[in-house]
Amino acid sequence: MKKVPLFQIFNDDDDVRAVTEVIRSGRDWSSGKIIGDLEREIASYVGTKHCVTFGSGGSALHSTMLALGIGKGDDVLVPSFTFIATAYAPLYTGAMPRFVDIERERMGLDPSDIKRKLTSETKAVLPIHHGGTPCLIEEIAEELDGTGVDLVEDAAEAFGSKTKGRKLGTFGRVSVFSFCQNKIFTTGEGGCVVTDDQEVADTLRLMCSYGRVSKGDYFNTDAPVDYVMPGSNWRLSSIQAALGLSQLKKVDRLIAMRRKVADAYCQELDGAKDIEAPVEGDWFDVHQMFTVRLKNKKLRDGLIDHLTKNGVACKVYFHLVHEYTVFKGCHAEGLEVSQDLSGKVLSLPIYPSMNDEDISYVCQTIKEYLRGA
Repeated sequence: MKKVPLFQIFNDDDDVRAVTEVIRSGRDWSSGKIIGDLEREIASYVGTKHCVTFGSGGSALHSTMLALGIGKGDDVLVPSFTFIATAYAPLYTGAMPRFVDIERERMGLDPSDIKRKLTSETKAVLPIHHGGTPCLIEEIAEELDGTGVDLVEDAAEAFGSKTKGRKLGTFGRVSVFSFCQNKIFTTGEGGCVVTDDQEVADTLRLMCSYGRVSKGDYFNTDAPVDYVMPGSNWRLSSIQAALGLSQLKKVDRLIAMRRKVADAYCQELDGAKDIEAPVEGDWFDVHQMFTVRLKNKKLRDGLIDHLTKNGVACKVYFHLVHEYTVFKGCHAEGLEVSQDLSGKVLSLPIYPSMNDEDISYVCQTIKEYLRGA
């Protein structure tokens, strides 16, 4: 039986050489110039003034909430249709996530529901770009204009995506990307915050290294240091940064390869009954995920079983996070679209090196199930 994984990391000799060079240096595996190099390249690529790297996308989100002064008594509007890290971010600081419904086309936060749920306690709105598909970010930014509420883009899945020619990550006061192993480019685990706000960037740099101020590299000087605010060890290492820099150099090629796979899927599934492939409108999707919609939950769950039995990995992105025990008591009313789509979506295997044979096998297995169903 053929086996098709949900994702596979693209790597080449350049990645191996980059990591090997840092390892063989025999020092500065934790800190070093290459981290700053990666941050500058990311900021340049996205189109922001600053980038601060972190050990994970989750720690980047957590730090962002702290840097914006969000805490007890505040609420943050988030989707329930997301990975749990989005909703955890306010919870970590003592704030409360307040769940907002999504719109059907792009499966991002619905601006009209944001408007309904804004209160005097709302300090930030945290939309995601599902699988790299831009949400209605321009409309959301417009809705928040003049309110004093911060827009924080959770662009974890959307590095390189654009809407109307403008890169995602440039709409919010701050924006967060993830470099986890299944993302557009990867450092294995990692993430970053991009922003044009100097004060926020400076605060984030302190936070990710224990709130420490030092002259030069802490590990290579005996100069006095000071700790000026509470922080943690959320740094990205030099080894990870070297890998990230190598991966970033080929990110446009990786995106093009993903888009080619997505196009092939759409062609193969065209005309299949009871299944809807994603569409692209006036935006540029990097296809970090390839998510189809089935007619109903029963059909979707049956397809999961059929694909799994035939060696095809698949996953529901996303189950609704407000239904988890940890969010009991949080405001979660009027999430009808989220509830409906969460019961219909299914993410299929997608990765840059996926070949036509594997794409055809996945699609034929799907069609076989749908004919029988």
